[in-house]
Order: sequence, then structure tokens, then C-alpha cells
Amino acid sequence: MGRAEERRARQRGGRRAAPQPSSGGDAGATAVIAPPEGGGRAAARAAAKAGNKKQKKGQRSFLRRLFTWKKILGAFFGVCLLGMGAFIVLYLMIDIPKGNPEATQESNVYKYSNGKIFARTGDTNREIVELDKVPKKVQMAFVAAENKTFFNDPGVDFKGMARGVINTLSGKGKQGGSTITQQYVKNYYLTSDQTVTRKLNELVISLKLEREETKDYILAGYINTSYYGRGAWGIQAAAQAYYGVDAKDLDVEQGAYLAALLQAPSQYDLATATPTGKKLVTARWNYVLDNMVEMGELESSERADKKLPKPKAPQAAAGMAGQNGYLVEAANNQLARQLVASGKADDTEDAKALIDLRGWTITLNINPKKQAALEKAVKERLTSKLDPKKRKVDKHIQAGAVSVDPKTGKVVAMYGGVDYVKHFTNNATRRDYQPASTFKPVILAAAIDENAETQDGDPITASTVYDGDSRHKVTDDGTAVGFAPPNEDNVDYGDVTVQTAMNKSINSVFAQMGVDVGMEKVMEVAGKLGMDTEGMQAVPAQTLGSMGASPLEMAGIYATLDNHGKKVTPTIIAEAKRRDSEVEFDDPIGEQVITPEAADTVTSVLTGVVDDGTAQKSVRDNPARNGQQVAGKTGTSDENRSAWFTGYTPNLVTSVGLFGEDMSKNGKHVSMYNALGVPRVNGGGFPAQIWATYTFGVMGKTTKFDLDTKQGAAVAPTESPTPSRTPSETPSETPSESPSETPSETPSETPTTEEPTSEPPTTAETSPDETPSGDSGGIEFPTDPNDPQFEG
Repeated sequence: MGRAEERRARQRGGRRAAPQPSSGGDAGATAVIAPPEGGGRAAARAAAKAGNKKQKKGQRSFLRRLFTWKKILGAFFGVCLLGMGAFIVLYLMIDIPKGNPEATQESNVYKYSNGKIFARTGDTNREIVELDKVPKKVQMAFVAAENKTFFNDPGVDFKGMARGVINTLSGKGKQGGSTITQQYVKNYYLTSDQTVTRKLNELVISLKLEREETKDYILAGYINTSYYGRGAWGIQAAAQAYYGVDAKDLDVEQGAYLAALLQAPSQYDLATATPTGKKLVTARWNYVLDNMVEMGELESSERADKKLPKPKAPQAAAGMAGQNGYLVEAANNQLARQLVASGKADDTEDAKALIDLRGWTITLNINPKKQAALEKAVKERLTSKLDPKKRKVDKHIQAGAVSVDPKTGKVVAMYGGVDYVKHFTNNATRRDYQPASTFKPVILAAAIDENAETQDGDPITASTVYDGDSRHKVTDDGTAVGFAPPNEDNVDYGDVTVQTAMNKSINSVFAQMGVDVGMEKVMEVAGKLGMDTEGMQAVPAQTLGSMGASPLEMAGIYATLDNHGKKVTPTIIAEAKRRDSEVEFDDPIGEQVITPEAADTVTSVLTGVVDDGTAQKSVRDNPARNGQQVAGKTGTSDENRSAWFTGYTPNLVTSVGLFGEDMSKNGKHVSMYNALGVPRVNGGGFPAQIWATYTFGVMGKTTKFDLDTKQGAAVAPTESPTPSRTPSETPSETPSESPSETPSETPSETPTTEEPTSEPPTTAETSPDETPSGDSGGIEFPTDPNDPQFEG
């Protein structure tokens, strides 16, 4: 075979051709060893594979030598020994401390803006009782609620502790699951700080306490140091606060409720809880009793008969009478919100408990002279005229008012009700009554700020003309939206300007304007101005003020308008200190939320309500006015359940609301028809009278608005139309003594309307057409100079 043939054979991967020996055998021939089948590449791969196997085998051998079972177990036990050693060191180093000084509560001191103390919440509402004075089943209710294994466990829930530490390190915050022993240690020996150090201290002290004290001692300490809400610390105070009995007289149902309360005292108070809160506490109460059955502490048959016992209404503490209690409550609520916002408390419950620990000195923005003047105005214009013996409805009349400095946001005066001890709810801060037509300025503010246009493409200004006929069908791009609110007594005003519509509070105009602007935009501007719009629907019915709002909230909205569109958040607290620490509050004056032109245009238009609208008699013609420029708006809600006047001068904004509330029926909203000797309580009547008496009495020198606008009554008074009635209505021209007995229905979307008046006011106040509850319009009537609500 030649060399060329050998080369071709190698390329084919075949065997190398070798010389064949002769048949005779060539002794000199050399034998050639053939390579493996497949050629040189296959040989290389086989060799590499063999090498890899040897390398991996070597690595596995090394790992086996490094991580033997003996070494792993040794490391594990080493870590355990180190942990145990560290714990032993901690255990030896940490002793059971004396009772936490925080558990010895002090007084909270409340001062007026001038530094004078007006209230002191002092003596701690706590009375220690021995465990044997508490019925056994009530004791077991607390065990069932918090720690079923209390009598058998070592006092520490290691699983719960580990979870708590992990949550703390990861920033997840508060974590439940502690035993009764741990909770008592936290209450009495430590603090509520969410730190790893505090949790480790809690662990060690709990274990030591379990060795040194009995379970009964720990349980007694727990139920005597826990906070139950209503300012009650300990089971004795809680028994009195919720059921008016001593702890020894509690039954198992009441005990289970008090045990359930500990999880969230404020949220679970049945007397004041939201529907969600009531569901949660009911579930918690059932959980407690079911656990008692499981533990053998209550028979199933006995459990089946149990019903959640309703606690008595909250009672104000002594020394909180008059307006003091309302001021203290409002300050505490603002402080609690700020403690949470600043991270000094985990939630509202923690914040309120921290406030109730006492030791606070809280200075309010309340001006004592203005406060006295507001109280005097309410008494002079309202409460002195109430006569429940003569008129039963008079006992249902409640008043609330808030006065704010628009340049600083300070709440300078507040009227929460007749007496905090007699009427626990603060009427100045409650949000469960409709503001009615006092919401109309918000719609106009949104229109000007958004440069909105009518359906015909005309810019919306104070001079823009709208159809003022009653039950005008609201349209959007030519399509009816199913909303046609009535005007007062179905009065048709024909074509009217926006200025006149505000003066006369013509519902049909603002219903259409709201849709022209876009209800989403209207509600957005409402939120910017200071209204809590969370959960509110952006529907046309809101143009009539069908949402809930408080005098404090409305004062803030109007203060923002008065402050030329710069956000004003009313604040009642000037300073809050506790020992050496002071709580920082946000600046009440915020950013520009609507344009100065929009805010000033609304102010200009609202001067027309006073000078040419529904507040003429009470405000414009008040002899104490002395030329003072005033802007404001009246409002009266569905079925006369509320009546409002919110008005302002350049230096003071005050919102006054009257509310119909039947305290004998759990605070049910009721009509104010025929109260105080008038067929209907109007926003332009008693509320505006209170406002004028107060404001003109404290205003000092006369001031004028400095407005950046060319629109509205303050710069260009507009002509008032002559209204005409619809042919279908033939109302009486004389006063009616009671609401009409033949209601005329209105669309279901119309929750409120308001108070147009004729000019001049020559007709007496007549009763409105009644409409189904929640669906109709509360409307005001032309004012009668002889009407008692417009006297003097």
C-alpha cells in the first residue's frame, strides 16, 4: 500500500493498512498496532470522560470528608450550645424590674391659647381588685380569649416570639400571639415598643415571673393593668364603665365581652362601633364562649342560651361638663392621629392608650374670649328658646359650630353641644348629617378652576345663564342622565345667571353645572379643598350635598376659599408635650389647591347670598354688621333633618349646623319641622342668626375682601329674576303649620335640595312637599319678617 492510500484510509477512520507478511512468513516484517475503531477523536473523548469521572470522584470524596454526619451534628449542637449559653447569660443579667413608671398614670392638662388651664383629666380610672373578687367564669373568659393553655404553659409562646422578632426585623410591625404572662409583663414592667430588645426582655422576665409567682397572681395582674377603652384601666373600672356594676357582679356574657374588648377597645365598643366593628366584636365574643366550651369551662347547653349583652351608653368623666369635654375630645383625636402619623404609635388604639397614660400638657388654639362669645351666641339665639315641655320636637334639636382663622388654620372656638356630660357626641366634628346646599360653592369652584363649559360650549362664569326651571332634566352631551331635582316648591325661575342661582340656591342649575364640569372633577376639587371624599360616589345627586360632613370639615373648605385657594386644615392643637418630648404637627396652611381666581370668584359670588339671597334677614340686615363684608351659604337637608350656615369675613370662618337627633332612639336622625315655633328650621334662620351674633360680636374693625376676580356680586351685582310657579302647583300663600300631608314624589336620586327665597321676603314660611326618606329635597322657604327665627 502506498502512502497516499494510507492517508486516505486514515481520513476514512479505517484501520491503517499494514504490510502483510508473505505466506512464507517474513521474519523481518514489523507488526503495526491498529487504533480503536472511530479514529483519534473517539479516543480523545474516551480519555477525557475517564478523566472527568476521576475528578468528580475526587470532589465528592473531599465534600464527604468535609461534611460528615459527625461534623454536621457537631456544628448543630455547637450552635445550640452557643444559643443556650447566650440565653443563660441574658437570664442571669436580666432581673424582674419594679413596676413600670408608665403604669402609674398622671393627669393630662389642657390649656387655652393664653395658657390658662381649662381642663384636667387626672385621677386614673382604675381600682385594683383581688382575683377572688372576680367570678371564676369571668376569669376563664379572659383565659379563653387570650391564652387557652395559660395554666399549663411556661408563660412564653416561643413560636409567637420568633414570629414577632422576625416581623419586627422585617418591618412588618405589631404582631399578636403573646401569652397572658407576656402581655402582663409588657403592660406592667415594659413598654409597647416594637423592638427586638424589648421582646427579649419580655421573654426572660416572663420565664422568671412564672418561676417566682403563681398563675393566679399573673392573671390578676393582667386583668387589672389592661386597658378596656372609655378611659377604664382594669376590670373593675371596665365593669363600671360598660355595665354599671362591680367586677364581682359580672356575669359570664359580660365578662366575655370585656375580654373581647382588649383586642381593640375603641373599635369594639358597641355603643359607638361602626357596622364593621360590631360584626368583629360579635365574632370575637362568640370565639371566647366557644373556647370556654372547648376548655370545659362552660356547658354547650348553657352556651347556646347566651346573648351578647349591650353595654350602657358612654358616660363623660366628672370635670368634663359643658364645652370642656368636647374640646378635650377633639384635641385627643387630633393628637392620636398625629402620634400614628409620626410613628410614635402603631395604630389609633395604641395612640389613645398612650394619651390615656396621662402626663400630657396640651395647649389648644381656642381663644377663650371667642369661645365664650360662641357659647353665648348659641344660648341667646337657640337654646334659650327651646321649650321641650311646650313642643316635644324641641328636645331633638342639637347645635354644633366651629370657628377658624383662615390665615393660620387655628380653630379659635368650638361648640360641641349643650353639655358633654349630657350629650356625648361632639356635634362640631360629627360627619353623619348632610351639608346640603353649603356644598354648592364647591361645584362653582370646580367649574372656575377647571375652565369648564356648559353643554353649549360657553365658559362657566358668574354671569353664565342656565335654565332655572324646577325638575329641569340634567343632560350630558344631549343625553338625559336620569336626574331632575326640584326647586323649592317647584318654582320655575326660567333663565338665570349663576350668581342668581347661588343667591336663590336653585337646585336645577347646580345639578346641571355638576355634570357640565364632570362629577369626578367636582369630587376631586372637594377633596382638595378639605372634604373627606373617601368612598363617595361621583354622581349628580352629590351636587345637592347628599354626603355627610361636619361643621369642622365645612369650616376648613370655606377657609381654603377665604385663603385664596391655599389649603387650610383646621387644627385645634397649638402644642402637645409629654415630659421632655414634644409632638410635631404639620403646618395647617398647605399648598395652592385651586387658583386664586377660582377661590376669589366663589367668595365674590357668595357675598350675593348674604346681600341678595337666603341670608338677607339674619346677616345683611343685622344692625351689628356695621358695613362688614360677608360671604356665605345656607343649607337645609332632606326632611329638615339639618340646617346650616357657613360664612366668612376676611379674618374669620365659622360653620354652624343644627341637627335633628332623637337620643331616645340611639341618635336617630329626625325632622326639625315645627321646632322653636316655626314650621321649618332654615339655614338662613337660626344658624345664620347664631353666626351673625357671634361673628359681628368678635370681629373687631370692619374689613373688606381683597379679591383677584372680575366676577360675582362683590364686583358686579347681578339682577334677580322674578320666579314663576309651575302650572301643576297651587301652593298656599299663607303659612302652613305642618308639613304637607300629601307628598309629591321626587326622583330617587334627589337626596337634598335647598332654600330659595323670593325678593323682597314678603311671603311666610310654608311647609315643603314631603318626599320619600333619603330621596327628596329639603328646601327652604321665603323668610317672614315676623318669623321667630328672624327676631332681633
